[in-house]
Amino acid sequence: MGTVVETPVKEADATVTVKKPTVVFVLGGPGSGKGTQCANIVEHFGYTHLSAGDLLRAEIKSGSENGTMIQNMIKEGKIVPSEVTIKLLQKAMEESGNDKFLIDGFPRNEENRAAFEAVTKIEPEFVLFFDCSEEEMERRILNRNQGREDDNVETIRKRFKVFLESSLPVVQYYEAKGKVRKIDAAKPVAEVFDAVKAVFTPKDEKAAA
Repeated sequence: MGTVVETPVKEADATVTVKKPTVVFVLGGPGSGKGTQCANIVEHFGYTHLSAGDLLRAEIKSGSENGTMIQNMIKEGKIVPSEVTIKLLQKAMEESGNDKFLIDGFPRNEENRAAFEAVTKIEPEFVLFFDCSEEEMERRILNRNQGREDDNVETIRKRFKVFLESSLPVVQYYEAKGKVRKIDAAKPVAEVFDAVKAVFTPKDEKAAA
């Protein structure tokens, strides 16, 4: 850890004085309720919520050259390169004027995770993991949505399988570093948020409460 002192010498530009933002990765399978909880965290704790999926969709909608490239890749069933998503996340972070971020639905896999840390030089403060059984997620998704075409049982199971295969190794990586805050997401929304609040409330405030 002693090398930290040397960084200002190597980077004698303005970036040295910039405080690194606080980043929390939010992971959970489809239907784990992370969207609802992210909205609550934004409201109560002043974080900016960034959804990788929303940023990619917005970029496509903008009709930019980048957006067209992303759209074509998705059409062809290819995975959008990590760097593309990370650049969109970085841009959104810079434009937000905030220094606390919930990054939702990213990193989706180990490659995403390694690329994010390499490109941004930011390691997440912690990972908020909404743990929920496949049965419960399936029930929720089928109940909530008649509208979305990707909400049939077969598709839900595929999405869940992809989540398990791709995202769980990311959770395990951070678990080994003691950075995972696991939330039982099968409980009612209010109870889940009580558990979330406990994670985000500074320890000294908890003691005073």
